Amino acid sequence: MVGRMPSTYGSLHLHVVFSTHERRPQIANVWRPRLHAWLQAALRQAQALPLVAGGIDDHVHLLFGLPPRLALSDLMGDVKRASSRWVHREMGMPSFAWQEGYSYFAVGAEAIPAVHDYIARQEEHHRKFSFRDELVKLLQEHGVPYDERYLL
Repeated sequence: MVGRMPSTYGSLHLHVVFSTHERRPQIANVWRPRLHAWLQAALRQAQALPLVAGGIDDHVHLLFGLPPRLALSDLMGDVKRASSRWVHREMGMPSFAWQEGYSYFAVGAEAIPAVHDYIARQEEHHRKFSFRDELVKLLQEHGVPYDERYLL
């Protein structure tokens, strides 16, 4: 049929967190905003709907809408791989790498503003809490089982 509208609709927003390899504090203040902007651009290029990126020297947080045609594991692999290459090339850090995995949490429409604010205020937040404590709290709040060995 001509002019037929797509029949798949949905709202799936995710809060994704991942750290640098071995949680090394490699993301310098001076270029961190460029990395966050680049991560959002990479999500947009993959047809995801970026809302905010934030973090500190050893990890990032992303909030974005995931359309039904994208698989999260493929998207995250592509974004992490491409952003590592960007850091190698633009920042001259050939040893930079992300940790292998990531954590993700579904975000309901009503919670998007609060999560957006939380991610935007990461530097302030981490004056009081370590990344490990933050991650454990997120995992527990969302009922996600985890293995202590992988929390470094």
